[in-house]
Amino acid sequence: MRAQAPQRQFSDRVLRQVRMDSGRALERAHFCLESSEIINLRCVDDRCETERQFGNQLWYFEGIGVDDNAERRNIHGVVEYSIQFGVQEIVEDGVFDTAGERERFRSLYNREVNAPSWCQPANRLLLAAVIAMSAAVLLSMLLRTWLT
Repeated sequence: MRAQAPQRQFSDRVLRQVRMDSGRALERAHFCLESSEIINLRCVDDRCETERQFGNQLWYFEGIGVDDNAERRNIHGVVEYSIQFGVQEIVEDGVFDTAGERERFRSLYNREVNAPSWCQPANRLLLAAVIAMSAAVLLSMLLRTWLT
């Protein structure tokens, strides 16, 4: 299930920051910032900060990238932020050749953002196995001390 950001207005300051960080991602990917162009910028995931965990934002951008050889290519980029105490901190960014590659990044992002929970059966099974193994080791140690 894909978490989409609700349609909300972001401040000009936030949009400027995201555009600037998208430009930095282009530079790190060895695209000429003066010749390249970011065409579309959108927030695809906006999780608000709560008392128990920090917030997250995931922004996508599309554009035309011009590399060192003056070749123009369609680019698909991503910028990830963590919202900590109301401050937007960049976590990671990237520029990809295809939208599919960017979606692979999105699947990794979703795994990081969705914290493990004891409601998940695999985590409960792991906890039960650790308790059972601990009990078995303690029992075997007690039996050895009583038999000697």
